[in-house]
Amino acid sequence: MKENILAAIDVGSSKICTLVAEVTPEDDLRVLGVGITPSQGVKKGMVENIQEATEAISSSVERAERSSGSRILSAHVSIGGNHTTSLNNRGIATIPGRQRPITEEDIERAMEGAKSLSLPTNREVLHSIARFFIVDGQDHVTDPVGMFGQRLDMDTHIVTGSVTAIQNLTQCVESAGVQVEALVFAPLAAAEAVLEEEEKEQGVILADIGGGTTDVAVFVEGSVFHTCVLPVGGYHLTHDLVAGLRAPFSHVEELKINYGSALPSRVDAEETVELEAFGGQRVKEVSRRRIAEILQARVEEILEMIYIDVKRAGFDDMIAAGLVLSGGTACLPGIAELSELVLRMPVRAGVPQGIHGLADSLNSPAYATSVGLLRWAMAENGHNGHNGKTAFHLPALELGGVLEAARKWFKTLIPK
Repeated sequence: MKENILAAIDVGSSKICTLVAEVTPEDDLRVLGVGITPSQGVKKGMVENIQEATEAISSSVERAERSSGSRILSAHVSIGGNHTTSLNNRGIATIPGRQRPITEEDIERAMEGAKSLSLPTNREVLHSIARFFIVDGQDHVTDPVGMFGQRLDMDTHIVTGSVTAIQNLTQCVESAGVQVEALVFAPLAAAEAVLEEEEKEQGVILADIGGGTTDVAVFVEGSVFHTCVLPVGGYHLTHDLVAGLRAPFSHVEELKINYGSALPSRVDAEETVELEAFGGQRVKEVSRRRIAEILQARVEEILEMIYIDVKRAGFDDMIAAGLVLSGGTACLPGIAELSELVLRMPVRAGVPQGIHGLADSLNSPAYATSVGLLRWAMAENGHNGHNGKTAFHLPALELGGVLEAARKWFKTLIPK
């Protein structure tokens, strides 16, 4: 049994991606197995058909097990969907006496205070993440352990989710034979894979444009300040093409991937492509520029929604590092340039960093969340200079103790 082997399952609206990786002595990730299957039973990031979703997850897990030669017993799993909400809250701990320095126990007491929200019975805390500390009025302390002070304030970012959505996702993964080690909010996972520390410090927006949703995370001064899920994604681009070109979804999706662009001015006005359409005239020619014009309109709408959300949260003037795009739609040619024109800020595509092994197949913004889940697992497991302290992460629910069954990482995999 190997305790340095991790597993991750990204349950998205368009694909289920299971990864198996080992942590190298240099604290890098070497990917051993990849299992990617089309998503079934998941819509807008949420399970809508338990049986279909379970089968899709099972298929993805089996492929990853086959390619890695290992058995997956437990994994970190992504959770998304617009049932999630986030807020920032503060917890306070008083330090008795003046003789002893601040300890981990004091931090935990402050965290408990921050987490004690009056949530409705249908909401559950998914994450409570320490952003920074204040020791006796000294602001933005990154690690107060060992310092002296009488009052410890802790600023936290708290993500909550719908109890039923959490139960449904957990049920699907566990029915596929895998224990849920932890549920990780998708944009936080993606951020782990593609954002640089300097970007987080100077202010950056991560937008992970998936199939059914766009996940947004804003980092300022090195820590997460805001997260949300917008109900638009790559499927909306395809549906616009279906309506505009009057052709079946599957043909149009292929057309979008092979010939799509977000910048009509970059496309030759004379160039046409053949398309199987509805109606009597089964094959027709469509202009590539027309395809790009339809895509541009929807991409601009998504960008405006991202900007409005960030502005409403009050961070629009703190984003020096601009926007990082991940998710499958970030692969659309011209999307970064269009984003720079629309938002007037630096924009780049976020490609997962620091992975080896089968890294070539994951060298795309579409796998940001999957790779980020592995990075999250490393941090929780004490690798990579982290001690797991930055993410005070709760198991999702005690469903008859199912999530307590696999608490230690060395149980993750058994070689076949």
